[in-house]
Amino acid sequence: MGYPTTRNPRYNETNMVSTLFRAVDFMARTGDLIISYGDIVYNDDNLQKLLSCDDEIALMIDKNWRDLWALRLENPLDDAETLLIDGAGYVTELGKKPDDYDTIQGQYTGLIKIRADKINDLIRFYQRLDRGARYDGKDFDNMYMTSFLQALIDAGWKVKAVMVENGWLEIDSVGDLQQYELLAHQGKLARFYTV
Repeated sequence: MGYPTTRNPRYNETNMVSTLFRAVDFMARTGDLIISYGDIVYNDDNLQKLLSCDDEIALMIDKNWRDLWALRLENPLDDAETLLIDGAGYVTELGKKPDDYDTIQGQYTGLIKIRADKINDLIRFYQRLDRGARYDGKDFDNMYMTSFLQALIDAGWKVKAVMVENGWLEIDSVGDLQQYELLAHQGKLARFYTV
């Protein structure tokens, strides 16, 4: 039987936001919408924290991100992105190239929850974006998810940071996978993720 799927015929020419919004019919079904990047895994308790957040948009944010980045990269700043959170726990900036660690209060992990009553507004927001504009240096079809989220924030949407401490992995390369397999073999993977 399988799961409903949607294909992006322009996959090779576009980025993930374009692919996501090819699935508008699926997105508009009743209930909250969970969006997850395809290259992450996460522990159930992290997902439960996200599901329990009732804000219009919630993002899973790892406040202990440096442990995982240091494992994968010689210089964590090379791959990290800015993430600033206000006093009420809402994200004010994300996805920019940081100059230092002061502009990184956590890392966005690629796990998002959209509250059911905001999904149609989200779709309309995307459909009304300027197709000729640049989004963090990318054209409309190739904008990053962080650029889309920042556009929502800039337009006044409230994006809640759901803070976690590890409990997830990102697999960007064969090297990442090999590192995780080595840690699992050594009995040390649970520090980052429980299989």
